[in-house]
Amino acid sequence: MIVSWILFPVLLAALCLGCGLLLESCAGRTIPGALLAPAGFLVIVVVAGTFTSRGELASLATPAVLLLALMGAALRSPWGIGKPDRAGGGQRPWTRRRPNAWAVGAGLGAFLLFGSPVIFSGHPTFLGYIKLDDTATWMAFVDRVMDHGRNLSGLEPSSYQTTLQVNLPVGYPVGAFLPLGVGTQLLGTDVAWLVQPYIASMAALLALCLYRLAAALVEPPPLRALVAFGAAASALLYAYSLWGGIKEVAVAVAIAVLAALAPTVVARPTPTAGDRIDGRRLEWRLVVPVAVATAALLIIVGAGAAVWIAPILGLTAIALGRARGWHTLLLRAAPLAVFVALLGIPALFAAGAFSPTQGGLTNASELGNLIGPLNVAQLVGIWPTGDFRLDPINGPLTTFLIALALIAAAVGACFCWRRRAWEPLLYAVGATGGSLAAFAYSSPWVGAKALASASPALLLLAFAGAAAFALRVERVLGATVLGLLLVGVLWSNALGYHDVNLAPYDQLRELETIGNEFAGEGPALMTEYQPYGVRHFLRKLDAEGASELRARSIPLRDGGELEKGDWGDTDQIELLALLTYRTLVLRRNPAQSRPPSAYEPVRQGEYYEVWQRPPRPSAEIAEHLPLGDFEDPSAVPACPEVERLAEVAGPEGTLIAPERGPNDVASLSRSSHPASWVPLEAGSAAVVPRGPGTAEFEVTVAERGRYGLYVQGSTRNRLTAFVDGIEVGSADQQLNEGKQSLYFGEAPLAKGGHRIALVLDGQTLGPGSGGPPEAIGPMVLSPAVAENPPLRELPSSRASALCGRRLDWIEAVR
Repeated sequence: MIVSWILFPVLLAALCLGCGLLLESCAGRTIPGALLAPAGFLVIVVVAGTFTSRGELASLATPAVLLLALMGAALRSPWGIGKPDRAGGGQRPWTRRRPNAWAVGAGLGAFLLFGSPVIFSGHPTFLGYIKLDDTATWMAFVDRVMDHGRNLSGLEPSSYQTTLQVNLPVGYPVGAFLPLGVGTQLLGTDVAWLVQPYIASMAALLALCLYRLAAALVEPPPLRALVAFGAAASALLYAYSLWGGIKEVAVAVAIAVLAALAPTVVARPTPTAGDRIDGRRLEWRLVVPVAVATAALLIIVGAGAAVWIAPILGLTAIALGRARGWHTLLLRAAPLAVFVALLGIPALFAAGAFSPTQGGLTNASELGNLIGPLNVAQLVGIWPTGDFRLDPINGPLTTFLIALALIAAAVGACFCWRRRAWEPLLYAVGATGGSLAAFAYSSPWVGAKALASASPALLLLAFAGAAAFALRVERVLGATVLGLLLVGVLWSNALGYHDVNLAPYDQLRELETIGNEFAGEGPALMTEYQPYGVRHFLRKLDAEGASELRARSIPLRDGGELEKGDWGDTDQIELLALLTYRTLVLRRNPAQSRPPSAYEPVRQGEYYEVWQRPPRPSAEIAEHLPLGDFEDPSAVPACPEVERLAEVAGPEGTLIAPERGPNDVASLSRSSHPASWVPLEAGSAAVVPRGPGTAEFEVTVAERGRYGLYVQGSTRNRLTAFVDGIEVGSADQQLNEGKQSLYFGEAPLAKGGHRIALVLDGQTLGPGSGGPPEAIGPMVLSPAVAENPPLRELPSSRASALCGRRLDWIEAVR
């Protein structure tokens, strides 16, 4: 947690400030303090985007960013290094720039708000698990691009390679992930544990921008900080951050910085005494910050960024032409276009332009992970529900708050017009206008993202309007409106915080360990749907998922293939296809068969087993006959089948079979449980617990031994298992894909009946404790030896000895 939530944000802030100071030096004029770090963030995007656009230069991206940050600190450090005044040969004392405590407070508040679900979980995990697997793709981008750019040569077939192949060669914009990649390389920490601190850090940068934008309407720093924090906390943007929405937050920052910097090109150049050039020759320097912001937005979004760039720069150009004349407009527009081309084109066209109309980006039926198109009213930033895809929990109150926000935004726009405060108005018009255009003409999936990125703009105008009204017209009414809007936003965020999906840190950390321990010992196969495993943690093993972005065909014995999201037992996979993989990384599951005899166990953890075969097996498996089914992977074979396998093996061959006792399966729907625990469906062995309670049932064990206790499904709140009154173990915040189980531990059981109890705790104030209840059941007691059952090997002449025995499978080996 210290590395993720203290060192990384501090490092990123230092890099952003250093690059912001360098940009200030290049511009030849002071950049407002609150904009230094956000502007520096975009400098990192542009610099890293330029270097990673060429595979041979990609590894220099991080050193280049670090060098530029140090140069900026040396040239114009806020702690005393400035530009000396040499006019007349004198030396001006170094000027000091103290950070604005209220601006920093707004940024820190946004950081803590966006980071709170992970901070209060106690683990450096990430959010949006199971709901959306895009974060696994972003991790793959960071892993590859920072060292090799878009060059995919040298990669072996794997789900990681397929993930990159689908995206990078077609020019998918990766700018939003580059500062994260820089921080990852400097700290040497796995990118998975830095995703949420990165999102929270970008939220802090957004709050700093909004603090500056609100300055023209709200002068008191404490009130301005509250306005900036409230606008940054927009419910839709926060909801996307709970899904791992890196791009949405990065786009929000870039739009805000562009809107805040664009009006600076309207001002007259003010050369200092040390600049021995006239004002006209400074024209080109004025546009440098705006050019950087424009190029960064293009690198983050691609050509589709034009929906925001066009209105913001278009309105700025009109204002510049009217204020300074059209000749001045040309003097500044020309260098701006040149700089944008030089800074943006290398990254934008690194692998061909990523068209905003390609694929399903404009297809009206492309919902992605949405349930349906979003309500455009969500642009206002107030939507009290645990899942932004659903209707709010109180429709009338939500309608009232949204209407109140729109009225306050109209009041804010009037104040902007009367006071000639163009920055917040430019931001609101440019951001909302561009996003509404994207919402109208793109797919619902893309349109929802556009709304999220622009949602702080309208909210800023509403908060600033209420605050300005309180300061200049009626204090009580303005303060009341401001308070109601803040309550509406934070209420929405609290519901999202409570219902968030936390990634299981311990489980994924185990995958990270496996990926490092067995690096280079691939290819590997995962039979569960685990995108974070195959796209990221096991990339050094050239791992593939049987149901996830396969590079090879992985046929099943019945001739089909697993659908995305499915789990498959190794016995379901056609033998030759399975033997392609040297290493198997298998989730501990009572329905999992022992892999074929060519594989031996090399590692067993709490969540995963690793099996490997030698590079060149010494024997040939002529046929592999699976037994059992999903509930119990063992069965007693028919003697004719055993004899047939003996013939396949031949007189010199052998039969190999693992002996395995039966699983004891208990239906939770038939247990003694609270009335609020509803059966999943008619005849199902699973229940949906809609509240805390205890399920109790009796099981009968056929043989004495150690048994592992499993319950299929997921749990958000603590679920504890007891056998005969003794606690076996518990699971908490463990979300699983289909057909996976919660593992509670092992218990020694005597032959005969035993009483089992499953106790589910109620919801807490912790993150992820809410949300829809997760189905659990059935409960399975699996013999501990079943995870690595002993192999019985017999010559084919003695095959009849296997008749009548309970076996996992039988192999004919030559």
